[in-house]
Amino acid sequence: MAEILPIKGWRYRESMATNLDLLTAPLFDVVSEKQRQLLYEHPYNSIHISVPAGENPAQEAKKTLAEWKKSGVLIQDEQPAIYVYYQYFRLAGEHDERCRKGFIAQIKAYDWEEKMILRHENTITTAVGDRMDLLRETLFQASPTHGLYEDSDFLLEKHMDAAIEYPLYELEDYQGVREVLAVIHDAQIIAKFVEVLGQKQVILADGHHRLQSAITFRKENQGKLQELSWRATDYHMMYLTNALGNHIKILPTHRLFYGLEWSKADFLNSLKEWFDIKEFSDPEELENYAFHIPGTFGLAMQDSSYLIHIKASRKPELNPGLSDVVRELDLMILHDALFQKILGISMEDQRGSDQINYERNFSRCISEVRRGRASFAVITRELEMQQVLEVCHSGEVMPQKSTYFYPKALGGLVFASVDQKEFEFDYDAFFRKTER
Repeated sequence: MAEILPIKGWRYRESMATNLDLLTAPLFDVVSEKQRQLLYEHPYNSIHISVPAGENPAQEAKKTLAEWKKSGVLIQDEQPAIYVYYQYFRLAGEHDERCRKGFIAQIKAYDWEEKMILRHENTITTAVGDRMDLLRETLFQASPTHGLYEDSDFLLEKHMDAAIEYPLYELEDYQGVREVLAVIHDAQIIAKFVEVLGQKQVILADGHHRLQSAITFRKENQGKLQELSWRATDYHMMYLTNALGNHIKILPTHRLFYGLEWSKADFLNSLKEWFDIKEFSDPEELENYAFHIPGTFGLAMQDSSYLIHIKASRKPELNPGLSDVVRELDLMILHDALFQKILGISMEDQRGSDQINYERNFSRCISEVRRGRASFAVITRELEMQQVLEVCHSGEVMPQKSTYFYPKALGGLVFASVDQKEFEFDYDAFFRKTER
């Protein structure tokens, strides 16, 4: 099944790691413009590799990386390792601390058709292109994607727990999450990780665009270095967590729509053909609404707010040909009924539409509408982990930005190279009595 390898990781030199909170960065798709500008002010923050600025960002990242390697800002570990990665966090209103346990390794960049890595949502084409350019130029990965595996026996947790007692790093990140990174160099223990994942499929939770780039990059390089047993361009850095652990949290991602040319009255009249509409008292209170009934959403428009619920009589017209597992999802209902049927934007065109924005922050949604920048906001509820697993195993996908796994993995804790000279190692040592 899924083939993983330890990483010959690149990390900030020890003297710089004492201020690692100044060097790490959020993933590129969750960095606000204000956050980005603050991070750019630090000359050695990993954002200069992960989300480079300039007229030619990929070339800028390549130049920066070469300078950092030459001057010893980044130093490569001599031995491949599994990097144990724990994230301690609390959700709003909670007292007890949660801990999401996982580890960072390399995984083969399997094509989707191979069914070794399963995806659950569509990608946005422009984002894939940007990530592809960056990977080609730098041959470097500054942040891991996030994958889930299912292990009801929790075979790896004891090894991770033992390693995390001796952390390399411990810091608080931009989310208020306590990030802890440890390392496993023991070849026999690493072999257990390789063995367990070798019996699993992996479900991609976060990083569809970066993994799609790695898949494309692997295909581009398939004819090269055929004489080698281990080719760097075949692999991709991933943070792997057990989906059956109880600290996997999915937060909702709301929808903002820009440039509506209809009047409010005309839009609501069109909406009534597909949805039952009930006026809601206060847009600010939509954040706390439970949305227990499937197919129900909050709508904020100008100074008004509403609850909208898909009409039972219209549901059979939505998403024909898809399995019930996918057809019944709230976001599939929303994207077909509202954006495709009412507003006339096809499901394919929605992926690249500049009229639809995806926003996790509820207050920002309300602010965009009240300031008149956004025509309306649709407030959604979170998916359940079981729904994500069912969609993945169905072989179908949800609309883009359907999930927001929290907390996000942090960029800059460890880097992975797909330059063959920096990747080279006899990885056979990590396969115990099993065929590759």
